Amino acid sequence: MKSRAPFCVRHAAADTFAMVVFCFVTGMMIEILLSGMSFEQSLASRIVSIPVNIAIAWPYGMYRDFVLRTTETWSQHKSIRTVSDIFAYVSFQTPVYIAILLSVGASYEQIVMAATTNAVVSCAMGVIYGRFLDLCRRWFRVPGYFQGPTLQG
Repeated sequence: MKSRAPFCVRHAAADTFAMVVFCFVTGMMIEILLSGMSFEQSLASRIVSIPVNIAIAWPYGMYRDFVLRTTETWSQHKSIRTVSDIFAYVSFQTPVYIAILLSVGASYEQIVMAATTNAVVSCAMGVIYGRFLDLCRRWFRVPGYFQGPTLQG
């Protein structure tokens, strides 16, 4: 019987790489350009966020795949995939963000404002991240994303 472990590792590695890189770059841009943080503050924030992104990367990837598979049974239209990417990103990332805000002692009002703003921004980021995740999965030759000769093993 063939082992599926290399594919699982490849899939997890692609999802982790995508989450860490995407969140590092977009987080830094948002923190510096929109929030007015200094480069040093943003860099510190992004470094602290890496373990969280590593921890949630593969679970998010599996959740997104589930959402896409579920909605594809309703329609194959491209707009459904876009809406599914938005839904998956916002519905997964918002509770994670709220948990982070709770852990740092944010007030109820701060959490509502920050989570609402984050959810709105996440609508655009969900689609972009979904495309980036698919690209990373092709780069990492995750089965189902890489179309080419298969390795015999």
